[in-house]
Amino acid sequence: MSEENYLKNIEKFWPKKMPKITNIEKYILKYKKEIIVIKYGGNVLIDRNIFNNFIEDISVLNKLGLSIVVVHGGGPRIERELKKENIESKFVKGLRVTDKKVIGIVEKVLIDFNKDIVNSLISKGSKAIPINTDSNNIINVTPDKEELGFVGIPNKINTDIINEAINQNQIPVVAPLGLDMNNQTFNINGDTAASAIAKKLRSRRLLLMTNVEGVYDDKKNLISEIKPFDLENLVKFKIVQGGMIPKIENCIDAVENGVRGVVILDGRKPHSILEEIFSDKGAGTLIRK
Repeated sequence: MSEENYLKNIEKFWPKKMPKITNIEKYILKYKKEIIVIKYGGNVLIDRNIFNNFIEDISVLNKLGLSIVVVHGGGPRIERELKKENIESKFVKGLRVTDKKVIGIVEKVLIDFNKDIVNSLISKGSKAIPINTDSNNIINVTPDKEELGFVGIPNKINTDIINEAINQNQIPVVAPLGLDMNNQTFNINGDTAASAIAKKLRSRRLLLMTNVEGVYDDKKNLISEIKPFDLENLVKFKIVQGGMIPKIENCIDAVENGVRGVVILDGRKPHSILEEIFSDKGAGTLIRK
């Protein structure tokens, strides 16, 4: 196939609001034999327009033949369901306290959302499979701190299902849920689940989509690229604070344990995933050694 016809085929599904395709083959070759793990989370989970944009980007990557693993969160959706049940949420260092009643709601919300993502990708012409505690579970956990209840830390990840799906050009969609040795369901922090999977797969990239542009310096300027040591200093000197700290810790852990680079990027920005992968400038903040 000539380069002209190759580009014409891509233009059929390339988003109209994205810049014209230039040097796309260079980036496809860069990632062709690699795995990209994308975590979809934060408040961007609620807005349906942002959701549809995310689905379109993932579908484009899949049609280009790239190997994508999606891990999603569900905090805002869980919060909404708990409010309906008049259950007040409690947090310890950014992690939801999950008792017996709450874990039932958490599991239902996350599995429903998991299926929503899968069905939305299928409707776009991509093949996707659900991975959750009800279907194809791959994560075994040990309990985190007792005060957190049914919150787990991944201790074993079975990547066979993921690799089999990727070999068939399918998109594995993973819910942040796991089972302990007694088959009890545990909630997992979404970034922690994504980082654990990316490390096990030794992925080329881990993209953490959220509702901020990336990491800022002490003058509130966006940092385009940073090394783990310098990122630790931002936490040490309290330039990075609050809910970003657990995210940063997961980023550093991933980069120090086999992931080539982690990117924190703004899920609210249309096609930020495509901008990150198909440009030298990228999007958000890249963390790598």
